[in-house]
Amino acid sequence: MPEKCEEVNFTDDVHRRIAEHPCYNKNAQHKFGRMHLAVAPKCNIQCNYCDRKYDCVNESRPGVTSEVLSPQQAFEKSRQVLKEYPFIKVVAVAGPGDPLANDETFETFELVKNEFPDVTLCLSTNGLSLPEKMQDILRVGVSTLTVTMNAIDPKIGAKIIDHVVYDGKVYHGVEGASILLENQLEGIKQAVEAGLVVKINTVLIPGINDDHIIDVAKKLSEMGIYIMNVMPLIAQATFADLRPPTNKERKAIQDACEPYVKQMSHCRQCRSDAYGLLGKDLSQMSEMRRNLIKIESHKHAKKDPEN
Repeated sequence: MPEKCEEVNFTDDVHRRIAEHPCYNKNAQHKFGRMHLAVAPKCNIQCNYCDRKYDCVNESRPGVTSEVLSPQQAFEKSRQVLKEYPFIKVVAVAGPGDPLANDETFETFELVKNEFPDVTLCLSTNGLSLPEKMQDILRVGVSTLTVTMNAIDPKIGAKIIDHVVYDGKVYHGVEGASILLENQLEGIKQAVEAGLVVKINTVLIPGINDDHIIDVAKKLSEMGIYIMNVMPLIAQATFADLRPPTNKERKAIQDACEPYVKQMSHCRQCRSDAYGLLGKDLSQMSEMRRNLIKIESHKHAKKDPEN
């Protein structure tokens, strides 16, 4: 077992983006923010733990948004939010479905990048369409990529997903899980070779993949992954009756994986329309509270113009 995972080498510009990305850098979470643009409602797989809802204002978890935006609406929202809250440095598409199953994702990124070239564009995906969409990802300027990978054994993966939709066909069981895994591995390989900063999200599901996650981490250590996020299961959908892991169980698995790949320990499992600091979602705050944060944000920006 390695004593410590090896650091991934990046350019100075990429290091700057990591330093300002609250999900990739724990030290950035209280200083820099991100915004999620909910432009991607369609999904190409069905995970047994996933329940996508569009009008659920009091719930904070992936797959939830108050509304789905068009690319133009998302761009206008970006323009407003980035002006009002200059501490937000990352614009992301993370759902509520899979961004790569929605052409609106790339339309949105193009609009944002043309007006805000210094903003970091971030994308989260299940990875099924990564190889075929890689050129589009690079074309629009995405620099940080998150892939949800819950298993590297298709037999285990088949317990986690209900089905995948690929090339117009629906695949179930081990066959579907094998297609998903093959595309994830190839897409991640291409992303790393292209210089993207890659984070892997792995949902910890007691009794299904808890004893397998360290094998995932070992594989990631071979692939140049920057950071891994072991996320606790939110018991819902088909997995509504399963027991979520305890904090102690999650910490033990993170510690076991740490020698192989850096671990993210500050995830808040954000909504698909969240914006602001991690754990302080402005979309869920009152207008009065948002205005106070806006004032403080501009005061800070004047004092420290580089940020």
